[in-house]
Amino acid sequence: MSVPGARNGKPLRFHWSLSQAGSRLRSSVRREDMPGLPDFGAQLDLCRRAEQSGIESLLMAIGFTRPDPLLLSLALGAETETIKFMVACRPGLLSPVAFVQQVNSASAVLPGRICLNMVMGHTPKELGYYGCFLPHDERFEQADEFLTVCRALWRGDGPVDFQGRHYRVAAARVGTPFVSPAEASPEIFVGGNSSQAADLAARHASCLWRFAEPPESLGPRIASVLAGGTEVGLIVSLLARPTREEALRGTEALLAAAGGEAREVHQRLRGATDSVAYASTYGLADGGGSSAWLTPCLWTGAVPSLGPPAIALVGSTEEIVETLLQYKAIGVSQFLFLGWLDLDEVTFFGREVLPRVRAEEGPCL
Repeated sequence: MSVPGARNGKPLRFHWSLSQAGSRLRSSVRREDMPGLPDFGAQLDLCRRAEQSGIESLLMAIGFTRPDPLLLSLALGAETETIKFMVACRPGLLSPVAFVQQVNSASAVLPGRICLNMVMGHTPKELGYYGCFLPHDERFEQADEFLTVCRALWRGDGPVDFQGRHYRVAAARVGTPFVSPAEASPEIFVGGNSSQAADLAARHASCLWRFAEPPESLGPRIASVLAGGTEVGLIVSLLARPTREEALRGTEALLAAAGGEAREVHQRLRGATDSVAYASTYGLADGGGSSAWLTPCLWTGAVPSLGPPAIALVGSTEEIVETLLQYKAIGVSQFLFLGWLDLDEVTFFGREVLPRVRAEEGPCL
């Protein structure tokens, strides 16, 4: 195959979400009914398999239905060797100084294996559990102040003084350094489809995460972000099989397993979220039927039952490889995958998809 632009730039980077390890359809039930303790054995299995399959890092999600992502990362990191942990963080849960102290301490335990995913939350009700009652746009303003203090501490600017609307620190310092063989601070990702997310990523992050959409509509949306020097990555589920027919059978089995009750769960969530990314992806899935296919490989059919992260790349090995390279050609440089089941999907990706991507990329700059 030949995709214009596929050989340009650096090799694509690939990450995986640990969010549903051991539970194929976790997101099909009400959040209030989700177990708060993980299947640690299943998570460890996925960590090790991802490590073997060429995955760079694992997203450690945050929320009231999950353990603390940083503590869980340390536990899993002690049982693995090279995989990194992309720890999801919400500004407002801690002071930025205490947060830097925690992250730096974790980096001493897992040198070079801690990075951060800044998320502002998508459900006001759940944010209220933690004492956050800020509307959508103000959460991004808070995050800007939070990361301004954090970055000053990681730069070692000396005692840090800052006074803003949401935070005030006086002569702040942290004695524990960030530990990494290559970096003086953790790599930062920012998630969101809104203009506020793009602006925050441009100021503080190396990469902006967005939910997937067709390349022809995505390209213009990310042009200004890329022009400013910030990378763009896609959050997308993956259903890759040796043939397209097998992949399509996989979508049918998935929808049958999710059932009608899952749709009711996400109808309620759709009405409760203030996330631009969630709202826009639910909107992409509104057509249903044949229009669930936004491109020959980008499928929204599971979104009404499993939520926006279930927008998926579906197809044969060759189709998935070509699609990944098409996204690379418009400037997308990273992917964060989810799978059903994750263990099987990451294994197939590492064995069949990733080697072909690397072969097609050829020598990169």
